[in-house]
Amino acid sequence: MRPSPDNGDLAPKQRVQDEIRRDIILGTLPAGTRITETALAKKYGISRVPVREALHALEAEGFVESKPFAGSTVCAIPVDDADDLFAVREALESATARRAAEQAAAQFASGAPDERWWRIRKELAKILDDGDVAVQRDELHRLPELNMRFHLGIAELSGSASLAGLLRQIANKIEWLYASDVGSRGKQAWAEHRAIMAAIDAGHSGDAEGAMGRHVHKSREGYMRRFSGK
Repeated sequence: MRPSPDNGDLAPKQRVQDEIRRDIILGTLPAGTRITETALAKKYGISRVPVREALHALEAEGFVESKPFAGSTVCAIPVDDADDLFAVREALESATARRAAEQAAAQFASGAPDERWWRIRKELAKILDDGDVAVQRDELHRLPELNMRFHLGIAELSGSASLAGLLRQIANKIEWLYASDVGSRGKQAWAEHRAIMAAIDAGHSGDAEGAMGRHVHKSREGYMRRFSGK
């Protein structure tokens, strides 16, 4: 599960890459914004070399577009790409929820859940509580990161390294989609997490799979309705 941001001990390139990506995801650097190495180096208090390296990496991730003699521009997620991401999420996360429920049933049946499983489950409880507080205080800007940590936590709880690894590969893009729609769907989507967690804790694999699938599908439908113009 991804920890809370704390980039002080990262290499300069990785640190600035994470910070630029974070600003893109949260809309501090909106789609269409022209960005330069000089301006970013000043903004993040770093030399231009790691900024240049970070921009190349972010271009490969699809967050930035760079053109010769024109500099770099923050990308927008194409609607078709967003629909594809949601389709992948729906299949992938339904499977992680089903596996997580099976793992929970096995852990509780043993009478003594193992330390790693229990640590992840306690962290998920804290994430849910933190999200509830954010919703109550209308601090919706906190939800995209908490949302992604919740979903990655479920993947970790599943015990499947393959499923968790696949989700991590698209985690930043998922967070970007969530952040762009958090004002419309954020509160409702967050409330749905409790039902998913309850089904997992009960060891009801079919219910957990169905709850997660509906959760992602609702987000997909809402996003496409608001951003595709259909």
